Amino acid sequence: MGLLERLRKEWFILGIVLVIAVARLEPAVGVKGGPLKPEITITYIAVSAIFFNSGLSLKTEELTSALMHVKLHLFVQIFTLVFFPTAIWLFLQLLSITPINEWLLKGLQTVGCMPPPVSSAVILTKAVGGNEGIVITPLLLLLFLGSSSSVPFTSIFSQLFMTVVVPLIIGQIVRRYIKDWLERKKPPFGAISSCVLLMIIYTTFCDTFANPNIDLDKFSLIIIVLIIFSIQMSFMFLTFLFSTRNNSSFTPADTVAIIFCSTHKSLTLGIPMLKIVFAGYEHLSLISVPLLIYHPAQILLGSLLVPTIKSWMVSRQKALKLTRQPKAPVKV
Repeated sequence: MGLLERLRKEWFILGIVLVIAVARLEPAVGVKGGPLKPEITITYIAVSAIFFNSGLSLKTEELTSALMHVKLHLFVQIFTLVFFPTAIWLFLQLLSITPINEWLLKGLQTVGCMPPPVSSAVILTKAVGGNEGIVITPLLLLLFLGSSSSVPFTSIFSQLFMTVVVPLIIGQIVRRYIKDWLERKKPPFGAISSCVLLMIIYTTFCDTFANPNIDLDKFSLIIIVLIIFSIQMSFMFLTFLFSTRNNSSFTPADTVAIIFCSTHKSLTLGIPMLKIVFAGYEHLSLISVPLLIYHPAQILLGSLLVPTIKSWMVSRQKALKLTRQPKAPVKV
């Protein structure tokens, strides 16, 4: 793959770096009360646009079919929303005595509470040839995040309902009437959501850079990057062990879905969620940093591991096929 093609493929990650750099140069444009009026355009319009777009692109028939894998979904839900955040919380109790920036540690906890993304987990699962595991648990996610916020739970819930649930439902309703047109034209739903997400990230960092009291030391940032890569590798290995036990009854394709969907975290849902749950926090951008690191890290690790996992899955499927073949009768 050439450099230009690689840059085109990873344009969103480059976009994150670019908008943060632009926010650093001229933060006054995107701050609260500034020319962009992010308290309205971002908090309500941009977030709603992302989930309306998700509603338009979500193929309900595929979701219904995927939900038939009850045991797989149960495993992913328990691992993602029980084991993952609990393990991170226990780990953070040890890290709390270190000099690592406390807001980055809070951000690491929010990463643990995020659900898996439909996009990257499904793309990587398809690249290997496995099944798709899609888990949507916004209410449980809200409960995890709500405990760390000074914003009243009822206020969080009502804003999430109006800017997430309602646009999603409207998108699904609109899709029913223009489904044929959408199938023919295939609008770039992913690119649209990514562009809106870049605006949200931009305004978040504008608030940070406009505040002289916020400082991010390089030591904390480097340690967080190393921790994130270590967590992903450890949890991918752990899910592999759990799903390949003799009594697990998961197929090799199920194992692929479990590895990716249990360890990947949603940036598209996560950033708007943090905007709502941590509204008014001057350290919001620092809380967002671990999730912004986790996103490219999961894509990078996933891309590197796809050939290995695919090779394992093919060989495992062949071995299972051979063991199930009836033995030829012995001639006397």
